Amino acid sequence: MSTSSPLPLNPDDPTTLLAEALFARPSVTPDDAGCMDLIAARLAPLGFAIEFINRGNTRNLWARRGTARPLVVLAGHTDVVPTGPVERWTTPPFSPSRRDGKLYARGTADMKSSLAAFVVAVEQFVAAHPDHPGSIAFLLTSDEEGDATDGTVAVVEALTQRGEQLDCCIIGEPTSVGTLGDMIKNGRRGSLSGKLTVKGIQGHIAYPHLAKNPVHMVAPALAELAGVEWDAGNEYFPPTTWQISNIHGGTGATNVIPGTVEVKFNFRFSTASTPEGLQARLVAVLARHGLAPADYDLDWTLGAKPFLTGRGPLVDAAVSAIREVTGIDTEVSTTGGTSDGRFIAPICPQVVEVGPVNATSHKIDEHIDLAALPQLAAIYRSMLEKLLAHD
Repeated sequence: MSTSSPLPLNPDDPTTLLAEALFARPSVTPDDAGCMDLIAARLAPLGFAIEFINRGNTRNLWARRGTARPLVVLAGHTDVVPTGPVERWTTPPFSPSRRDGKLYARGTADMKSSLAAFVVAVEQFVAAHPDHPGSIAFLLTSDEEGDATDGTVAVVEALTQRGEQLDCCIIGEPTSVGTLGDMIKNGRRGSLSGKLTVKGIQGHIAYPHLAKNPVHMVAPALAELAGVEWDAGNEYFPPTTWQISNIHGGTGATNVIPGTVEVKFNFRFSTASTPEGLQARLVAVLARHGLAPADYDLDWTLGAKPFLTGRGPLVDAAVSAIREVTGIDTEVSTTGGTSDGRFIAPICPQVVEVGPVNATSHKIDEHIDLAALPQLAAIYRSMLEKLLAHD
């Protein structure tokens, strides 16, 4: 592992300096490692009311400036995924390293760069508009990369209980593909998982008439399910997909017919389908292939409902800001996995995700282009200008 000295590129950029301070904190889920304290210390002098809404081992920060509407929320997470084998990193993952025009550290892409850009954008915006209309809030958690049971959802519950109304939310997830600003997310597909356990009769493989093979029982249904067109999608979402993630059956012996087989699967579904409709259609396929309810157990887990923000003030602000700062006409997309937007969308009518390039997220030698850091802050500031200072 080398320890080369950083390149003197953008040495005094405030976003880069704050980002490096955040990268140096080993905030592996659910440990915040002091990231929120650092951010809160920057926000308090700007007039933000600082509140920690913690649950279990998770730290959650709600910081708000102002009481009027509209309320624009900047949301994200301070936690990062584990580094993997440290010896495979070119430089230590929690020792930020500038080299070759890039900044290397765990969390550079996902998503501490966005947090630093949020803070600097707000500092600059408030300096220019100390009496701006509306309000600005930060919603941060240290439990996004893990189970996400004590993080953003806990803050949303608290805000709902006291009747706080959110109007717009900008999430700093890494949405870009090849270059900063080439893609933003105005929604996400839903996630519906199932575990199907088909019950047969275990027996000697030489005497199949004395047993009942559950793999054979379910195989025709699985073949049909793999080919179903669940919906055609719509103008915002691709078609719903169904994929098997795991199949397990048998004892490991070659002469034993298994007694059960377990199939785990997942739907990624659009607003063109509902969880209830997908469940009913899957059960109908099982029935069509001779599987009665007594032949199986079926457990469902709804991980997320789909959400969507159509073209309007927030998406338009993002598109316009990216064009102003980067010259790029961004692609507005709903592709990818789930995010904490699924928890925020039910209480916030407009949610958009805007962030850096995702290519190295969770990888060894995760990094961001140094030039992207001040650009990202400029994009967020421009969005605030359009949403809160447009008059």
